[in-house]
Amino acid sequence: MADVFVRSSPLDPVAEPLLEGLISEYDGRYGAASRPGGARSEILRYPAEAFAPPLGVFLLLQRDGVTIAGGAFMSHDEETAELKRIWTRPDLRRQGLARQIVLALEEAAAELGYTRAYLTTGYRQPEASALYITLGYRPLFDAAVDPTLYRSLPFEKHIGAKAGQAGTYPVYSPAASLEDATKRVAAIKADQEAKVSARLAIYLASAA
Repeated sequence: MADVFVRSSPLDPVAEPLLEGLISEYDGRYGAASRPGGARSEILRYPAEAFAPPLGVFLLLQRDGVTIAGGAFMSHDEETAELKRIWTRPDLRRQGLARQIVLALEEAAAELGYTRAYLTTGYRQPEASALYITLGYRPLFDAAVDPTLYRSLPFEKHIGAKAGQAGTYPVYSPAASLEDATKRVAAIKADQEAKVSARLAIYLASAA
């Protein structure tokens, strides 16, 4: 069995196992009614172009032509790439595939000039949080606090030319409740989406 990394796109049929797998997992963990449109609306939130060079990358890991894992990143600014869509096929977990994906994404982001990786995971995914910490990611939240008071758990790590340097972004304070945390996460995501959209618009305009 040969495992091969493949540059792809959310629009590529071979990416369907990743996208549908994430949708199923998120809806299963958090409930399909936990957000408007369920997990599908979040997974399809950004255009495919946001995950294409020179701003981002959509990466799949295939075994004998079958997609078994993958992930992506997109651009917040010249410094920061946000890692997204990290997934491993359920029956192949605990084999180090997610670790391979994250490291491959960091390498691809560094090749494009990014020096900071940012990512989030949900409060019901402790195994993901544990993985990121083992890979040197710094929690931007108080790990001693009930994670429901954050809902979405952010991490950062310097990569590329700044690899090994300590992070400097402030740590978020916990919200008063899950409802308040949900409102704050929605506002943060809206701000991040605006940044991603603006970067993409500038690039598309310059490439036209």
